[in-house]
Amino acid sequence: MHQVSWEEAQLPPIGILSPAYKSNGHVFTSGCVGSLPDGSIAETVEEQTELAIKNLSTILTTSGSSLDKVLKVLLFIADPADGPKVNEIYAKYFLQKPARSCVVVAFPNGKIKVELECVAEYE
Repeated sequence: MHQVSWEEAQLPPIGILSPAYKSNGHVFTSGCVGSLPDGSIAETVEEQTELAIKNLSTILTTSGSSLDKVLKVLLFIADPADGPKVNEIYAKYFLQKPARSCVVVAFPNGKIKVELECVAEYE
């Protein structure tokens, strides 16, 4: 088992979380939000979704994987009315249509509108 560090991913650290763990040919990521390089959160759900997926992609690439190798996504959204907007952006990146669950949640940080985590294969 190998822990991927925030330094390896070149992303700002988030609390006590590890961005990912690699084990037995799989990468298990922590949740990725729509944060900018300075750690601030983008304003709109569209911007947050784009950034969250890009941050997830960065962690996967650092882990020797990619969005194309994602097997399962867990998507969290704050407002179910944002679902169509999030789905439109999500579909641009996840062309292979991995298994996915979507849960409506109340984030502790009220600025966060979307978060994604996944399990992917790596070589």
